[in-house]
Amino acid sequence: MITLTWWCRKSRNRNKDAIICDGAVRSGKTLCMGLSFVLWAFYRFRGMNFAICGKTIRNVKRNLVFEIVPILKGLGFTCELRHSENRLDIRIGSKVNRFYLFGGKDESSASLIQGMTLAGVLFDEAALMPRSFVEQALARCSVEGAKFWFNCNPEHPGHWFFTEWISKINERNALYLHFTMRDNPSLTKETIERYKNMFSGTFYKRFVEGKWVKAEGLIYPFMNENMFFDVPQAPFEDFAVSVDYGTVNPTSMGLWGKKDKRWYRIDEYYYSSRENGVQRTDEEHYAALEKLVKDKKISYIVVDPSAASFITLIKKKGKYKVTAAENNVVNGIRLTSSALKEGKIRICRNCYSTIKEFGLYSWQNDNARDLPLKENDHAMDDIRYFTASINEKSPYENRIFAVVRR
Repeated sequence: MITLTWWCRKSRNRNKDAIICDGAVRSGKTLCMGLSFVLWAFYRFRGMNFAICGKTIRNVKRNLVFEIVPILKGLGFTCELRHSENRLDIRIGSKVNRFYLFGGKDESSASLIQGMTLAGVLFDEAALMPRSFVEQALARCSVEGAKFWFNCNPEHPGHWFFTEWISKINERNALYLHFTMRDNPSLTKETIERYKNMFSGTFYKRFVEGKWVKAEGLIYPFMNENMFFDVPQAPFEDFAVSVDYGTVNPTSMGLWGKKDKRWYRIDEYYYSSRENGVQRTDEEHYAALEKLVKDKKISYIVVDPSAASFITLIKKKGKYKVTAAENNVVNGIRLTSSALKEGKIRICRNCYSTIKEFGLYSWQNDNARDLPLKENDHAMDDIRYFTASINEKSPYENRIFAVVRR
């Protein structure tokens, strides 16, 4: 309730400049904050510009816009999402406000929001955005009475958002609220248990317990002998390959087969020039790729984005569709951890090098950020690339909003 009403005239928090909501996944903070942000905008302003920011514009639409618009319509608002302008126009009676959608995926994103004048900004998943983007957006809020809205899941306690905002809530004149899954009345006990089972280790402490903790120990501590499987019998529904390319470092390739809506790592190629004493060329690795695939029809190959020459060679050969991988390391590890625990991907027992790496892949002892040790990570990287490539899109992804006339 505080999230929805902190800005109201009779609230003791009405003079705060910002609100910060952090905590567990699926705790309801995004929906509460998004709805409150729009209601506050209409309570305080008319004809003004606001910003709603996420890691990407796709994420903003999926996580926030597509969730709050039906509720706003039920409250009597008219909503129009202008896709070409990445703008959501909201109207009630004679009042109209404009909400621009921004993605803050990297340092270059700060330039996208320059030059605007805003009456308020909401950051969804603030800890996933670069500091430069957030600070540029805050600098745009020059309208009298503007306020800042942040929500996020916890990260490393050395993260800039924790040190500069959560640790300084009094200096920032910010209201800080911590959410747990119990704060979301729509979650049943069974659903909460399912989410608890999705995470382990550091990610459990962050996304279930909602704690800002340092990453320590094995990255996938749950990968014991019960988490490896025999290769399923054919037929398979689909095939794909993931590649982490190395010259001095090992090259790792995984062959994936889809069966009964799960992806199995059914075979692998792992070559270390250090161990073998001979460095292989792009052509030799390509020949190994063909040997791994054999006569299977491959939907696509996802490759380490830094392996430009190998990607170019695959394209030149024209036999397989190839794409550069998404390479956000920590987010990729989180996705992989969840996919393994949920059984969306499974590792087969014949992938010996992969199994070996699972037992060794660990976090660095770093006090400033999350970093895996740069060793025993080659199969781990190609699995991460693959998992990011199959990360399911929201069923709302292609929904189109038209003007709703009342």
